[in-house]
Amino acid sequence: MSGETAPEMTSETKAEEGVVPDPPKTPQMRAITLTGFGGLKMLKTVQRDEASVKEGEILIRVKACGLNFLDLMARQGVIDNPPKTPMTIGFECSGEVEALGPNASGFEVGDRVIGFCDYEAWAELVAISAHFVYKMPDKMSFQDGAALAMNYMAAYMMLFDIGNLRPGNSVFCHSVGGGIGQAISQLCRTVDNVTLYGTASYYKLESVKDNVTHLFDRVVDYGQEIRKLSPEGVDIVLDCLCGDDTNKGISLLKPMGKYVLYGSSNVVTGETKSFFSFAKSWWQVDKISPIKLYDENKSIAGFQLRELVFRQGQHEYARKVMNRLIQLYSEGKIRPRIDSAWAFEDVGDAMQKVHDRKNIGKIILDPSLEPKVKPVVQGQVRTHTDSSCSDDKEPVANGE
Repeated sequence: MSGETAPEMTSETKAEEGVVPDPPKTPQMRAITLTGFGGLKMLKTVQRDEASVKEGEILIRVKACGLNFLDLMARQGVIDNPPKTPMTIGFECSGEVEALGPNASGFEVGDRVIGFCDYEAWAELVAISAHFVYKMPDKMSFQDGAALAMNYMAAYMMLFDIGNLRPGNSVFCHSVGGGIGQAISQLCRTVDNVTLYGTASYYKLESVKDNVTHLFDRVVDYGQEIRKLSPEGVDIVLDCLCGDDTNKGISLLKPMGKYVLYGSSNVVTGETKSFFSFAKSWWQVDKISPIKLYDENKSIAGFQLRELVFRQGQHEYARKVMNRLIQLYSEGKIRPRIDSAWAFEDVGDAMQKVHDRKNIGKIILDPSLEPKVKPVVQGQVRTHTDSSCSDDKEPVANGE
């Protein structure tokens, strides 16, 4: 009869009439995807198939993710052997166990956990090997859990296992206002009579001055200032910058002192990859003579947490360190400082804040948050799935 709507065909009626039924829809999740290496506009929050759990893996329903300077370097493609794009970035998260893969023991569905992974963390669901999943204390928040893995694990290993921090020692580190700088300052306070020297950008000086013994603006000649206070130098130098700061750091060491390089943020001077900055940073580092180290009784070390844990098989060592950190947290001796939390769709603005050195502590990405309402430029339509910042941003400064 004309004007009547035909009844909707069910899968049964389709089968009876020889019509091929629609394939079942694959469950979807939101994930922050890097569509290509470059600027902030390469980050998009998209719908993709839910992560599936394999043998020995834990499927985590993500509640919070940590944003690190390493993520900025991954976005630009300036880290060693980055995966092919498109890919989901992010190295740490916290959440609840959603499912267990075969032979994944020690956990139950519903457990509150911290996950440490080699990419893929910035999604609503992530599957991680049980080797890199750690149970959270009941009183630890998801934001604190997401802030603990990379920053505090790296700080602990460098201070205690490489630097052999002891009572009465002195430590110098850059960027004490950032996530790992906060971790270093808190861990130094767990040892008696440690003198901590640090630098921070001008914006952060007032907020972090109580975290260190002596604080300097990052633009001053910190080497000269430290020599005024301690003519012999310092026992441990932790350097995340590289370039000319490597030479300054080594020159600051006392006899029997230890210099540790754990980053190269001097290569990030703008929103996109700069071959000039990379070459300059490499060129500025003096050639190190083992004979000179021998004569001066100094030690130099390199530290790369991802390489250590994921490629050199030191997951049991990492677990011991994490257990110690959780103990210190439960005793109230360490507590991550959270700068701010952002929706997945606002990841570009969150990264911009790190670029601009405006974060004091850790920046968190929270999949449950609603994105901020962004102004629409006349003639331009924005959607909530666009995670990039506005197109008229000034060039970004080296991040912390």
